[in-house]
Amino acid sequence: MSPSGPERPRVPDPALAYRNEEFLASEEGRPVRILSEYLQPLHAFRRQRVSDTIVFFGSARLEENGPLARYYAAARELARRVTLWSAELDPSAAHFLVCTGGGGGIMEAANRGASDAGGRSIGLNIGLPHEQRPNAWISKDLSFQFHYFFMRKLWFAYLARAIVAFPGGFGTLDELFEILTLAQTRKLERPIAIVLYGSEYWNEVLNLPALVRHGMIREEDLELIHFVDDPVEALAVLRVELAPEPEPRTPSIAKSVTPADTGPAGGVAP
Repeated sequence: MSPSGPERPRVPDPALAYRNEEFLASEEGRPVRILSEYLQPLHAFRRQRVSDTIVFFGSARLEENGPLARYYAAARELARRVTLWSAELDPSAAHFLVCTGGGGGIMEAANRGASDAGGRSIGLNIGLPHEQRPNAWISKDLSFQFHYFFMRKLWFAYLARAIVAFPGGFGTLDELFEILTLAQTRKLERPIAIVLYGSEYWNEVLNLPALVRHGMIREEDLELIHFVDDPVEALAVLRVELAPEPEPRTPSIAKSVTPADTGPAGGVAP
């Protein structure tokens, strides 16, 4: 005992807020978690010099040996061809990396096809209760795990120059219509080519002419979409749609329209 009384136990130094796991997992920490799912991929893509992607959407249920294996094979072959074509481009031009949702089925096939061609590819995986896990073909430094669907979808759109949607369910439709809406409303700084693979499937599942007939969309809106039925045809469409731009533009992130941005036709000004 000291002359002034008993010694008080030393209180441990408090953890820094950004190292406090209890706080980061709390309700109040949610904005930090959301922001992290924007900044971490941004940091990685800058370090890996990724600026342009071709995004493959499609069902995780379309397996290599399943009843619709032809779609798996087609996605793999198209991703292989895209990666080889990208490698042939002028080094000063953009190189298009295959990007997927990181899971199985069509996503696995596309990452695998890029690997077949000796190229890199991206996987934007989402944590779900029963599925999904990152597939083995994603490039090591370009594999990401998301908790928030909306942040994952932002990164699908942010760097996309094209999307190729293979047959899929709710998730594929959600992702497809997100891009279609951004394209239709001209909320993109640069256009995204939209390719639907498998015309028989898509024409049965989506009755787009009915939307025109009922006045829900304009007939010109159908021109946003290209239907294809084999990898050679799909690559030919992409090569035309992704011809070098006279002046490179910034990534395809959606932007808010203000009166100053709006031209005579109501579109987003460059």
